[in-house]
Parts: sequence; structure tokens; C-alpha cells
Amino acid sequence: MTDEPITVLSESESWDLLGTAALGRLVTTFAGEPEIFPVNYVAQNRTILFRTAEGTKLFSAVANHTVLFEADDHNVAQGWSVIVRGRAHLLKTDAEIQEADRAGLYPWTSTHKSNYVRVTATDITGRRFVFGPEPDRNETVA
Repeated sequence: MTDEPITVLSESESWDLLGTAALGRLVTTFAGEPEIFPVNYVAQNRTILFRTAEGTKLFSAVANHTVLFEADDHNVAQGWSVIVRGRAHLLKTDAEIQEADRAGLYPWTSTHKSNYVRVTATDITGRRFVFGPEPDRNETVA
């Protein structure tokens, strides 16, 4: 662990951290406007898996060439943030759905979410943050 205020994470570290959280944000566009949706998810085989009902989230996720997914977490001393850029696709085959079922992903709300969507990463970036006081404005950076 470093005392630097910001550390760039490796791809492996980023995926490991994604596996420790359960809530993230899916960023898409719909009708030319940005949209953001909170989703509960699991990281499975270096992909992001979430469930959703029919609607704007599903349509905009699979209709866009690129989506973003972000998750983060923190405690009093440090935090992290990981962003996945990738392509979302609706799972349709029995094999895809059976694999997704094994992830143990269940809706948090009592609504029917019969669609599995998997985001396959084309890029992943992560940062770890060590919290502390702001440096003195007159202090020179080495």
C-alpha cells in the first residue's frame, strides 16, 4: 500500500475490486442524451453482469456501440473507483443464461427483471485514493 494520494490500479486489481462491490452505475445515451442508471451487478469472468426489465436501460445499453460502467467504494481512510468501457449485449442463448444464473445475481427490488445484460470490457481503468488534508496552497510540488 502506498501513501500517494492517487494510485493507478492494474487491470487485475481493478477487476478484483469490482468483485467486492455490488452497486454500480451504467452510463449510456438515449435519443442523443446521456443516461445513467444505478444497477446491482456481479463481476463474472472479467465482465459485468446485471439484470433489468424491459425499458430505456435495456434498450439504450444494447443499442449503443459503447457503454460505460462505474463502481466505487470507500471507508474513512481510502477509496477506489473503477470505470469499464465496453459493449453491452443481451443474453439470449440457454448456455449464456445458465452461466449468468450461476452468478447468483438477484434483483434488489421486488420487481421482475428477466433480462440479463453482460458488459464486455474493451478498456478498464481504476484508481485508489488515500484521503487526507489538502496540501498548503503555497507548498511547492516536487
